Amino acid sequence: MKTVLVASSKGGVGKTTIATHLAAHAALEGLNTVLLDVDPQRSSTRWAERRAAADSAVLPLDGTKRKSWRKQLPDDTQRLVIDAPAGAMGDSLEHLLDIADHVVVPVQPSTLDLEATVPFLESLAQHTRVRKGELGVGLVANKLRPWTNTSQQTVELLKHWPYPLVAELRDSQAYVLLTGLGKSLFDYHSAKVREHQDDWTSLLRWLKR
Repeated sequence: MKTVLVASSKGGVGKTTIATHLAAHAALEGLNTVLLDVDPQRSSTRWAERRAAADSAVLPLDGTKRKSWRKQLPDDTQRLVIDAPAGAMGDSLEHLLDIADHVVVPVQPSTLDLEATVPFLESLAQHTRVRKGELGVGLVANKLRPWTNTSQQTVELLKHWPYPLVAELRDSQAYVLLTGLGKSLFDYHSAKVREHQDDWTSLLRWLKR
């Protein structure tokens, strides 16, 4: 079983959108996929519930109950995607960092988001597995508007941070619409959707390492 933790200390960065898309992609590949929702807002859970009738359904589990969710995790789970609570720092995520294979950290192109992400990454660096290089941490520049100076400067800045920039995801209202429907970009095959799907290629490749 491969476990991917999507986490950020800043709310509104697209954490749940990334978590649900990674879960959908895994399920569409035929993997038995579980989405562990640790965020009290339960947005990931509602997304999975809307998807329940699909062939590529994703099983939602309540991760806010730290001791009980493991008992509910099916033995045949092949992919576990964890939607961490907004505002959590490394010390409160320790039990999730212990089991994760990768940590995905979304960052929006704004000074406030960049400033909030620095202490979060510093808190992750205190975890033994991160410090030893056993647990990979990847940055995702999210909700980008590539034609703007702010997005361009954010991408250049992130490329010089100590963790790799593993994806650059463009801003689109499609994400809001699809999440509300229990869908993802990967459920569709139009030329316009494929352009946005291509944004995910480097992230999906990094998660296979």
